[in-house]
Amino acid sequence: MEEVYTVRVATGTSEYSGTNNYIYVTLVGEKGESERTMLDNPGLDFCRGAVDEYKVSSPFPLGRLLLVRLEKQKYWVEDNWFCRYVTVEPPGGEPAMTFPCYRWLIGDIKVEIREGTARKLVDDNSSSQLLAHRKTELQTRKETYRWTTWAPGIPRCIDAKSEADLPQDVRFDNEKRSDFEHSLKYALLELSLKKLTIRFGKSWNDLDDFKRIFWKLRSPIAEYCMDHWKEDWFFGYQCMNGSNPRMIKRCHKLPENFPVKADMVQSSMAPRTNLDKELKAGNIYLLDYAITDKIPTNTIRGKPQYIAAPLCLLYLHPDQGLIPIAIQLEQTPSLDAPIFLPRDPPLAWLLAKIWVRHSEFQVFQVLSHLLRTHLVVEVFCVATLRQLPAVHPIYKLLDPHLRYTLEINCRGRTQLISADGIFKRVVSTGGEGLLVLAQREYKVLTYRSLQPHKDFADRGVNQLPKYFYREHSLMQWEAIHSYVSGIVNLYYESDHDIQQDRELQAWIRDVTQEGFTELPKFGLSSELDNREELTTLLSVVIFISSTQHAATNNGQFDWCAWVPNTPCTMRQPPPTDKDAVTMETIMAALPDVSQSCVQMAITWHLGRAQPDAIPLGQYTEEHFTEGRAQELIDSFRTELKEIEDHIVKQNEGLELQYLFLLPSRVENSITI
Repeated sequence: MEEVYTVRVATGTSEYSGTNNYIYVTLVGEKGESERTMLDNPGLDFCRGAVDEYKVSSPFPLGRLLLVRLEKQKYWVEDNWFCRYVTVEPPGGEPAMTFPCYRWLIGDIKVEIREGTARKLVDDNSSSQLLAHRKTELQTRKETYRWTTWAPGIPRCIDAKSEADLPQDVRFDNEKRSDFEHSLKYALLELSLKKLTIRFGKSWNDLDDFKRIFWKLRSPIAEYCMDHWKEDWFFGYQCMNGSNPRMIKRCHKLPENFPVKADMVQSSMAPRTNLDKELKAGNIYLLDYAITDKIPTNTIRGKPQYIAAPLCLLYLHPDQGLIPIAIQLEQTPSLDAPIFLPRDPPLAWLLAKIWVRHSEFQVFQVLSHLLRTHLVVEVFCVATLRQLPAVHPIYKLLDPHLRYTLEINCRGRTQLISADGIFKRVVSTGGEGLLVLAQREYKVLTYRSLQPHKDFADRGVNQLPKYFYREHSLMQWEAIHSYVSGIVNLYYESDHDIQQDRELQAWIRDVTQEGFTELPKFGLSSELDNREELTTLLSVVIFISSTQHAATNNGQFDWCAWVPNTPCTMRQPPPTDKDAVTMETIMAALPDVSQSCVQMAITWHLGRAQPDAIPLGQYTEEHFTEGRAQELIDSFRTELKEIEDHIVKQNEGLELQYLFLLPSRVENSITI
């Protein structure tokens, strides 16, 4: 007796997802296969966003459905197709089964997709067919996604010379690509017009001259920054809540190479206290940019650029908040590296702070942003694609948090940090410097420092008030950790299950031995022994992909658009004589008109909200089909909504609001 199955096929919603090619389906069950059935009238079905319904027959009962085989064949012209999912309703009123796909079918191709219930390798032991399917899928993926070394001494990456070499499944959607390229052209065009109306390649005359590039590209925080950037409390605020909020540490003892005496800073202290008392009380903090010491510097249009390696002491004043109280611009104290103080001539103190902020630009862009989010996450992205089949619960968990990361990183390597990229054109560490800087940080990179709760404790900043980045990060870390813990415990009943999952163990070996090579002190084992280890690691990946990236990326235009606040380069060496600093000295050192325009354009392009952003916890592709997993996702969303409400309420009435980590503004993945 003929069995008739109802099959529904969902086409992607982005531009060019539909196809006019022939599409065939075959249902594969434990007891055999259905008839190979052509599903559509070419050119009429499989339109963008459509869900088309068909009847598929089998001359006998197929038993438990194992796979859906999709085939695409050319009709007139080649036409790619994006399939979201297939649902199959068996005869006899049984509940429909969902087969997630979420991939491109390109050329004459045949793919087989699994039903959506997440299954580990051991769960498929009873079916040689499903085991063979897993093996074939991973063999194909390993051939498609290969490791390579872009440069020695940094994390390894995807083997692709440019984004054009990437498989379509990890490329930007067409709308994203168009928007990305249009945005960059728009920003550069607007600033080119500004350069024509000012004076290309010349220095500014006065700090107010920077206002001449504040046209359409502006933001409330950038304008606030323009008005308050000289103020000491604002400098301290940015150490906690600016684009690089991970540098500040509590200082219990002054570094030997930073000989600040108590009488130097007494005038900055509150009444009836002194430096020793405040050190003991835990109210003294330090910024140390030793990592930038003697970094090779860029040459731009034949002119050398300069870098310092500052030490900056900050004091938590009971009335003024966190304020800088001493700055030394080199790591070795000398007559040519004096300690700058707030009581010094105002322009000398201002220039010292500018130099610290210049080091901040290098560290936040190359280390906090590029290395510690983009490149770290790429390792997990490549390992996941190579070692975990689409039906694996950890693949389903991670996939939404790896969206677009490979393409944006490829674009970064070809357009931003390449030998002729934008950094080379305008940034003091452009060229060799940024690579040396990244290599230095990579050598000392630890897994522990990527875990926010441990990082804050290690830096001694858990009690630092108005450190909104810390507070909001930890709230999101707890929400992410709780969600991940629920998923891990749902699919792994014991630690033994973790140890016996060969695919998962291959994944962690790929991460540690192929991705993070040359890192003996990284602190991440090549084996996963228990559920807590796995939960923490997956939480770190998701946290970095979302919250940590948002903290360093989303505010870069706000903090860098007013160029004197965070200059991308310095055109004169650090000052050696406090009394010799004039406004002419400052203007000669700050970026020129051309460099300022490019800094503003690029930070706007990279820091703006993405039009196709998917916020943290919103999963437009439903990889998990089980009710319990969906309940965990719903709980995660509820927790994020509570965090959102708390942050909104906390910021009510604040003149300077910290909204970068609103969950609705945090993307699931690194897409920019």
